[in-house]
Amino acid sequence: MTDLFEAGFLEAPIGLAITRYRIIQKCNFVFVEMFEGARETLEGNSLSELYPSMDEFYRIGEAGMQQIKESGQYSNERIMRRKSGELFWCRVRGRSLTPDDPFAHAVWSFADLSDNRPVVQLSKREQQVAIQLTAGKTSREIAHSLGISPRTVEAHRAKVLSKFNARNSAELIAKLTGIPA
Repeated sequence: MTDLFEAGFLEAPIGLAITRYRIIQKCNFVFVEMFEGARETLEGNSLSELYPSMDEFYRIGEAGMQQIKESGQYSNERIMRRKSGELFWCRVRGRSLTPDDPFAHAVWSFADLSDNRPVVQLSKREQQVAIQLTAGKTSREIAHSLGISPRTVEAHRAKVLSKFNARNSAELIAKLTGIPA
């Protein structure tokens, strides 16, 4: 039966990793393919190598620790980094096997969302406008919250639409959230 569980883990149709203090102990074939590595180069190494930056690794780690302490589980969609350096959107879900010390032993699933959600470089202001658009705010509301004119919001919105190759706000929101319009 152990061989069957091992085969099930390795062949699962989603990326899986078992970690100890955020060091990959074991990963499956889809995980290896997704991050463009080899099991030998991923296992035994820190998850930090798969984040866009060390700042992101620590920031998300703190947020994840809090979420796991509160609910026992973690779920987030964020940008990750393949071994080649390519950035991509990834859905990450995890569960601690040691609730008193959440990162001591954990199991994680990773789903590549890059087919539905491209990584696009946005300026800080474009990010702020895009975030508020996904929250359903109008240009006037966004302008008020950011202390800029509605016309400036519209200019940033137009740039974001262009960068995402979206025809309208509904299509943009669908691309930003990964939820079909």
